[in-house]
Amino acid sequence: MERTEKIRPFIVMDIVRKASKIKDAVHFEIGEPDLQPSPLVWELAEKAVKDRVNYYTESLGLPLLREKISSFYYERYGVDIAPERIALTVGTSGAFLVAYSMLLNRGDKIALPDPSYPCYKNFAYLLDIQPVFIPVGRESSYQLTAEHLREYSDIKAVHISSPSNPVGNIYKKENLKELVEYCDEKGIYFISDEIYHGLVYEGKEHTAVEFSDNAIVINGFSKYFCMPGFRLGWIILPEKLVRKAEIIIQNVFISPPTISQYAALGAFDHKHLEKNKEIFRKRRDFLFRELKEIFTIDVEPEGAFYIWANIEKYSDNSFEFAKELLEKIHVAVTPGVDFGSYRTDRYIRFAYTRDIQHMEEGVRRLKDYLL
Repeated sequence: MERTEKIRPFIVMDIVRKASKIKDAVHFEIGEPDLQPSPLVWELAEKAVKDRVNYYTESLGLPLLREKISSFYYERYGVDIAPERIALTVGTSGAFLVAYSMLLNRGDKIALPDPSYPCYKNFAYLLDIQPVFIPVGRESSYQLTAEHLREYSDIKAVHISSPSNPVGNIYKKENLKELVEYCDEKGIYFISDEIYHGLVYEGKEHTAVEFSDNAIVINGFSKYFCMPGFRLGWIILPEKLVRKAEIIIQNVFISPPTISQYAALGAFDHKHLEKNKEIFRKRRDFLFRELKEIFTIDVEPEGAFYIWANIEKYSDNSFEFAKELLEKIHVAVTPGVDFGSYRTDRYIRFAYTRDIQHMEEGVRRLKDYLL
């Protein structure tokens, strides 16, 4: 089979397309924040346009923005990351491509939790890398553990996300530390997708670079900073890998989007970010409370903006169930099968990226239809 033939489209995108044609559709399907970034972002974007900033930056990104990100890690996590270890990328998707291209050769194995974000495996297929899917479920709070990894041989890299998509769970400090240390001991690259850091409502999130300078951390401006259309991410690398990343970026992207980088200098507006987080917290509290009356929910979401709901009371086919909800009551959700194969046919994902009034109508329809 050709490697591109292994790449599957997201079923949810078909649902998005159909839902967009339904005037009264209620949207729970897309993980795209509807809130705005700090006004400073728009001010700096407008200034960049006015100043006709129309040139490539360094391939690794604006030094000033890399310094801001470095300061952000010191303030939030107490870790000292040299700006020179930070590379800006075209979204986190660009960071995944850089990391996989740099670390793995054709046929190498990368361990992925199942379920997990579908782009991970598709990037692996695109590069002829072999994804190894490790089932995770309620019994481990949907967290990959070092014990899981001991059952697999020849793993060259591990890729997790915390908070996770689709579950919204957070890797606990002890487990994350053990995973990172196990990978260090075994010479396995550890990749941590931390794009939902900041959107954490219980407990505290920990970054993998707290536990090792060898950890590779990917983050960006799309979720917590509410800048999805700016297509800007970053990757923190061990010093020895920075030059390799720079060469890949030079050849694939040349540089990250220039106007987006100047705009992102205004993203670290902590008062605004906290206000947005509190809105998401209230949405989470509302939707979790309501959905518990309709579905079984294995893990209370601690972060991101997703709820992973078990539908076994109603169906054993998440794709057909999602289609049914859209066709019969105009409620759009994401079928679990988009995220893997381990029992995902029995789950759907809800995103609380719309206001509570909008979600209230969706919950009302679900209760009238299912209860």
